Amino acid sequence: MNIILFDNKREDFYPLSLTRPIAEFRLGVLTIKEKWGNYFDSVSTLSNDYLAEKFNTKKIKEDNIWINSQLLPSKDIVTEIKSLRVGEVLKKESVILAFRNSEFSSDELNNVESNSDFSFLSSITDIFSLNEEEIIADIALMNLQNNMKSLNEITDSNIKSGKFPVYVEEGATIENCYINTSEGPVYIGKNAHIMQGSMLRGPFAICENSVVKMGAKIYGGTTIGPFCKVGGEINNSVFFGYSSKAHDGFLGNSIIGQWCNLGADTNNSNLKNNYDHVKIWNYGSESFLQTGLQFCGLIMGDHSKCGINTMFNTGTVVGVGANIFGSGFPRNFIPSFSWGGSSGFIIHKLEKFFSTAEKVMKRRSIPFTDIDKQVLLEVYNMTKRYRNEK
Repeated sequence: MNIILFDNKREDFYPLSLTRPIAEFRLGVLTIKEKWGNYFDSVSTLSNDYLAEKFNTKKIKEDNIWINSQLLPSKDIVTEIKSLRVGEVLKKESVILAFRNSEFSSDELNNVESNSDFSFLSSITDIFSLNEEEIIADIALMNLQNNMKSLNEITDSNIKSGKFPVYVEEGATIENCYINTSEGPVYIGKNAHIMQGSMLRGPFAICENSVVKMGAKIYGGTTIGPFCKVGGEINNSVFFGYSSKAHDGFLGNSIIGQWCNLGADTNNSNLKNNYDHVKIWNYGSESFLQTGLQFCGLIMGDHSKCGINTMFNTGTVVGVGANIFGSGFPRNFIPSFSWGGSSGFIIHKLEKFFSTAEKVMKRRSIPFTDIDKQVLLEVYNMTKRYRNEK
């Protein structure tokens, strides 16, 4: 079967979907595309044209199954999708989940109502809200038991409590740490390094080549993507990858894109003083929308940075390529390519931004390519109106 994950309502997932298809979002241990890849051999994506070259999108054949990329796979929903006949569309009430057709069109197809239980990204905050259950689901999906080392095989200096296992991939190191798995498992990816004195509480996942700095406190529902460095206190947050929060400071109920850096003692609020539900900026409606959540922290797009002692208010959304610094709370919607802080913002000039991005990526031995520049230039132009730039 040829599977194509298609984007829907992309603007509701900005700024994270400005620089990637929704299928490339990470939650749990895996990206959405990787999750589906555990069920099907051929999985590609359909997104905006400007992302096509970077993400090798859509491989269309005569017989295709198109799956809404906001849908997270489960055995039951996969069974329903595999049972689709040509010319059928699988729905849950009015929401299109998948359809089987030669072209990208669900018009005039025969409706099939889903009877499965499944998880679905209805809003951007679902990335951290669903993360705890997705860590557990991904560990089961990856069938890790056969190739894992136990903590004792690495060192006997760690203290573990709780009924759930700790899964340790090849090359990972962890010493003199406390791990509590009473609420869920812990996954430690290939060549990950957990420094001494760290306290981890499951469900928790850290992916390949990432580092937890000394004395970190990491609570359940947290995923650290590949090639990250984290420290301080982190709760129910997702790092997509290649980003750093290497020092003290609190991050809670947050999502951090790629190539971000949070300076030392950066803190975010995830709970309002009056305990009200949190509103966040929504690009689709171009307004602040109610999340229905009491806990909601920071959402930061790719390549954004903040200086030491930065404070982010509850429900702050930071776009792509922003540089934030200075005292006080900046506003809770910071457009892409903004430069400044609580005293105001100017435009982060592209030449200066490209120079920084190239240096940052070079530190991880990854080239800053012309394709990267083309994607980010498109994002810059798409987001001009939010900076009041003509």
